[in-house]
Amino acid sequence: MTPALFSHRKHWAARFGTAPFLPMSRAEMTALGWDACDVILVTGDAYIDHPSFGMALVGRLLEAQGCRVGIISQPDWHSAEPFRALGQPTLYFGVTAGNMDSMVNRYTSDKKIRSDDAYTANAAPNKRPDRAVTVYAQRCREAFPGTPVIIGSIEASLRRIAHYDYWSDTVRRSVLPDSKADLLIFGNAERALLEITHRLAKGEKIGDIRDVRGTGFMVTPDWKPAENWLEVMSTELDTPGAIDAHVDPYAMTPTGPTAQTPEGTAPVRLIPKAARLAAKQEIRERTVIRLPDYDQVKNNPAFYAHASRVFHLESNPGNARALRQAHGERDVWLNPPPIPLSTQEMDAVYDLPYARAPHPSYGDAKIPAWEMIRFSVNIMRGCFGGCTFCSITEHEGRIIQSRSEDSVIKEIEAIRDKTPGFTGIISDLGGPTANMYRMACKSEKIEKACRRLSCVFPDICDNLNTDHTPLIHMYRRARALPGIKKILISSGLRYDLAVRSPEYVKELVQHHVGGYLKIAPEHTEAGPLSKMMKPGMGAYDRFKDMFEAASKAVGKKQYLIPYFIAAHPGTTDEDMLNLALWLKKHDFRLDQVQTFLPTPMALATAMYHTEKNPLKKVLGGKAEAVSVVKQGRTRRLHKAFLRYHDADNWPLLREALKDMGREDLIGNSKKHLIPLFQPAGTGKQPEGTRTPRAEDKRARTGAGKPGSARPHAAKPASTKPGQSKPKVAKPDQTKSAQPKPGARPAAGKPAPTDRGRPPQVPKHPLSQRRGGGKTR
Repeated sequence: MTPALFSHRKHWAARFGTAPFLPMSRAEMTALGWDACDVILVTGDAYIDHPSFGMALVGRLLEAQGCRVGIISQPDWHSAEPFRALGQPTLYFGVTAGNMDSMVNRYTSDKKIRSDDAYTANAAPNKRPDRAVTVYAQRCREAFPGTPVIIGSIEASLRRIAHYDYWSDTVRRSVLPDSKADLLIFGNAERALLEITHRLAKGEKIGDIRDVRGTGFMVTPDWKPAENWLEVMSTELDTPGAIDAHVDPYAMTPTGPTAQTPEGTAPVRLIPKAARLAAKQEIRERTVIRLPDYDQVKNNPAFYAHASRVFHLESNPGNARALRQAHGERDVWLNPPPIPLSTQEMDAVYDLPYARAPHPSYGDAKIPAWEMIRFSVNIMRGCFGGCTFCSITEHEGRIIQSRSEDSVIKEIEAIRDKTPGFTGIISDLGGPTANMYRMACKSEKIEKACRRLSCVFPDICDNLNTDHTPLIHMYRRARALPGIKKILISSGLRYDLAVRSPEYVKELVQHHVGGYLKIAPEHTEAGPLSKMMKPGMGAYDRFKDMFEAASKAVGKKQYLIPYFIAAHPGTTDEDMLNLALWLKKHDFRLDQVQTFLPTPMALATAMYHTEKNPLKKVLGGKAEAVSVVKQGRTRRLHKAFLRYHDADNWPLLREALKDMGREDLIGNSKKHLIPLFQPAGTGKQPEGTRTPRAEDKRARTGAGKPGSARPHAAKPASTKPGQSKPKVAKPDQTKSAQPKPGARPAAGKPAPTDRGRPPQVPKHPLSQRRGGGKTR
């Protein structure tokens, strides 16, 4: 039986009460009457006291248990001195890179340094190091040798075993030996963190804490929790065994040896099914799986893909076994994943006394991540979609953890009453997905035994409860609150689930869409979709019909904004061409698109690195090969197909179409994908490249943001109530458009319009895509 989250007796320092903000300086500690911190949290993000930010949630949770918690936010990592700012903690340092992986935060999918950081005051870049967890942990160790160091966050979770690192194009060791941390907490950290904290407070040594779920640590190769533990090689689980020939029922004489009954054989004893299952479960709970060691996965792609497959299969808290992987003379040991929080526990975590504002030390500085979520409410955690490119499942798990409706309503009222600048519009009620709230397996027994990587691929599981009624009721109650003008849904929608509930689609579209709704088909072709574990376009088409019908019923002109990924493993040039033709057919012109970004531990990353499919058995010589796009030119080509309408991409696309034998798609009529002509001044900067700028100019202007001159997604012209959206200009309506001053039109062809766009490719009202590589 898992103990309740708040069943621990509070630490003695609870007498100090609740701090208005967790202290970031000695002066704040003195004002609170503290002589020391029990726990110091080091983070790569600006400190915002809101449950959407990990350091605040963990800090307030520990504070509620009586701990004095300090925050060191975005310290200068070039020396250990900034890590001494709050003194030595009495219990431990807790180290996190922040809400995002530091490498995803700092680099684009093309490995270019990003020009800003949404989690930093004024979006200033370069406020955190590469692989921040490792760097911060080492500095903490240097600042106060002997003080325990515990690492966590999504960065640590995704690097808990040997993993492929896209930015260095190598397989790196687990973050544990590199960071020299005492413990790693992965996944939802609340249970593990509170248990470890209270045990340390009672005097237990951190090296003796080896039985907490959701933790990892370094051990000797022969270490086991107890003598009766069993070790199984992972290769025994993923390699087909010997196949015996079927017995010939027509044979006159037996062809094999006859079974002999040994002397003194005991009679058969019938064991009830429940007892057999209990015995198997007991054995499973004391079994550890040994993955191929670091050197094997580093040097052998098949072993890497195999290790990735086994790792993901051992992710259900109901049946996952411990894992171990050798790193030189020591092993990384991972206990099974943490038990998800109950609704009551989720409510308690989100109802803690957050200030719901950035720390006062930031003054009037704008922090983009805070501006984005300040009027939004997180209603759940986890995702059972299992998309192979996504990191949510590896970090938050597949089991949905939902808050109660009362807790969500209470937070909406708090935003309404206490958050400065609130205008009556809640920007989102969601989470990793918009519509998985309270969805779960119909049977707890089946859920605990399930080994599927996704509940919705290749089709929605018959055991999955897809009832949207609780979500519909919450929407209606929320928008009926006094002072609430509008509730928007901005989280990504699983449309394959939504089509199961026409009432939900109607409720969503008619009341909670602000003109645009984002959904993520990711691709149109079966090849890449099967490697992504995403549904086919049939579900998209059904949802589109329902969306348009519901919008029309209330007289609204609303649009779907589809997201697509370029260069995902399993994608060919032909797949991207077909996607481009689909976009043209449906008149989509996307301003900014995403190229696949291989994040550590994702199944799609294993495909990218190994060119094998870990969704199926890998060893035994029957691994499925996966086509992978790694070359820069091909990645740019795949991205260019998504922006076929951009004249800068036409030279690259013309060359590719000729190589593919599809010159029939090059021409000047509507049936062609791209034109024969090239407008003057275009085609010199294909998709995925940047215009270099002088460093002295950047320093002189103070911009320091290579992307500051990058165009943003254009929005359609605003309209007043009762007016229709502006119509898209057709080619024959733009022939009289005046060229830009000084522009030289191509011979015999129309000149670009005053927006630099040829008349053959008018701006579409759905060109709303923002952002670069996907980091979900």
